[in-house]
Amino acid sequence: MSQLFRRKSVEGLLQNNGEKKKITKTLGAMDLTLMGIGAVIGTGVLVLTGLVAARDAGPAVILSFILAAIVCGFAALCYAEFASTIPVSGSAYAYTYITIGEFVAHLMGWTLLSVYVLTTSAVAGGWSAYLGGFLEGFGIYLPDKLMNIPSNGGLINLPAVVIILFITWLLSKGTKESKRVNNMMVAVKIGVILLFLVVGVFYVKPENWTPFMPFGVEGVLAGASAVFFAFLGFDALSTSAEEVKNPQRDLPIGIITSLAVCTVIYVAVCLVMTGMVSYTELNVPEAMAYVLHAVGHDAIAGIVAAGAIIGIMAVIFAYIYATTRVFYSMARDGLLPKAFASINPKTEAPTMTTWLSGVIAAFVAGFIDLKDLANLANIGALLTFAMVGLSVIILRKSHPSLKRGFRVPLVPFLPIVSIGTCVFLMINLPSSTWLYFSIWILLGVVVYFGYSKKHSVLVPKVQEEERKRA
Repeated sequence: MSQLFRRKSVEGLLQNNGEKKKITKTLGAMDLTLMGIGAVIGTGVLVLTGLVAARDAGPAVILSFILAAIVCGFAALCYAEFASTIPVSGSAYAYTYITIGEFVAHLMGWTLLSVYVLTTSAVAGGWSAYLGGFLEGFGIYLPDKLMNIPSNGGLINLPAVVIILFITWLLSKGTKESKRVNNMMVAVKIGVILLFLVVGVFYVKPENWTPFMPFGVEGVLAGASAVFFAFLGFDALSTSAEEVKNPQRDLPIGIITSLAVCTVIYVAVCLVMTGMVSYTELNVPEAMAYVLHAVGHDAIAGIVAAGAIIGIMAVIFAYIYATTRVFYSMARDGLLPKAFASINPKTEAPTMTTWLSGVIAAFVAGFIDLKDLANLANIGALLTFAMVGLSVIILRKSHPSLKRGFRVPLVPFLPIVSIGTCVFLMINLPSSTWLYFSIWILLGVVVYFGYSKKHSVLVPKVQEEERKRA
């Protein structure tokens, strides 16, 4: 039983940074902030804003976003402390490995893999919808069979598959080269959102905000659970720790700044969008373009759609990137086959895991419904956020003198609040989501006992300690 909770030492994790085959440090605070904005601002603001307003919260969708942002804010503080203290790849996986133990760490890594892959696939589905609408503006109609998943009457969502494989190819060329393209995509995305706000604000009719809360408090809470998906992304920054030039300073800046900027953008877009048309009209996947068409700005709507097509690519970029770094960390620790930790000497990137992550995400995007993907990503992310909060409390007690570039205030109060709010939002998710997620966790347990437990890098150390005691 004790083997399930064997832990890696802080020194052991930090020591991995000195390995010969390490990933090159190329990222600064601005790169991280842009990567965070690129990961967060995407399907959430471009797709979920309208759908959640129409189905769950009405104009009060802004409260749903604010509530979700508060929950993420508590978690972001915990991530910032860990990322500045233990700058190694792996995110919640690495943090739970040194505080709770190997078995829980394995399940956190397993959960993160599902969160990042599912988010990549869901975002690609949103990208496909914008592409279809954009092309239709030029009289180009892609076959429905190649634009829809089987459950919606199609064969495959081909554009979603193609864009994921393209971004995978880009990432396989290495972080240094691909980050320039990512920064450009983020700039385009922010530009079209600002264009939407500047044009749309002149068409806001306050009467469209009445009734403000048509579905009551329950609708706001349901909306918060749904739009939580829109904030996933800042946590992916902590998986890049080994590639950051000055992680103790730059990671907290990147995590907190990107979350704050994204929250302001979400609230502004929701206010303008629900003010331009009635919330009952927003049950469409390309809501920003739709409301511009509704007020007669077809040209601006086309520009926004084009910008969305480019901008959502940055989200796919961030999540495939994060997936590969979790694969890399788990394989390096022996919990997955060592081949997943191999680094391409030419690109200085984990090429094999990059392609593995991309191919799996492309398959899921081609055949699975976006809403189901979002809910599964939500429950996994909420669980990992809660575990990071718990890990902060444990590390403060076990390593009180450890050098921390950033410290969460009011420990243990704020981490406990973070844990409680995450659990609260998890409870508001559908029972089917809990069922599918339980199956995934069960599969992770099988992998651990079937492979990981025997191949862990900690096995020789534990055996040596047992020989000494004998």
